[in-house]
Amino acid sequence: MLYQKTFNTILGNITAIEEENKIIALEIGENKYKNVAILKDTKLLKETKSQIEEYLEGKRKTFNLPLNPKGTDFQQRVWKELQKIPYGSLVSYKDIAIKIGNAKAARAVGKANHNNPIPIIIPCHRVVGKNQELTGYALGLEMKEFLINLEKRLDKS
Repeated sequence: MLYQKTFNTILGNITAIEEENKIIALEIGENKYKNVAILKDTKLLKETKSQIEEYLEGKRKTFNLPLNPKGTDFQQRVWKELQKIPYGSLVSYKDIAIKIGNAKAARAVGKANHNNPIPIIIPCHRVVGKNQELTGYALGLEMKEFLINLEKRLDKS
């Protein structure tokens, strides 16, 4: 059974999707689960909303939620590595490729980032190109830049 909860934030509407007591997706803006997930205020969805709001207010630097993003083994390895990137830090696609044991997989890492079903919580926005240039983000470069700047600004306070 899939459950969903939508809430409004400074980023717009965010919908958290739960399956078997784990978050499987976080939709920002358009919700592709709207016709398949049941609207319900579960304990986990309430906690997800609370943690996202705390993050956006600068009161939370790490998330403590059970996650189950759906993807290939390669994507899973990338997403696990992304969760190790500290708040306010930036790493390159190549850095992630090296950490998962395939230095030549920087483009594949980029594709895995693009397909990340749980953005923000799995912080793919913290991955940048060579020389820390902003490159690709499924939610748009404007959103990526906003999240990076939010963390940099709040990390100093």
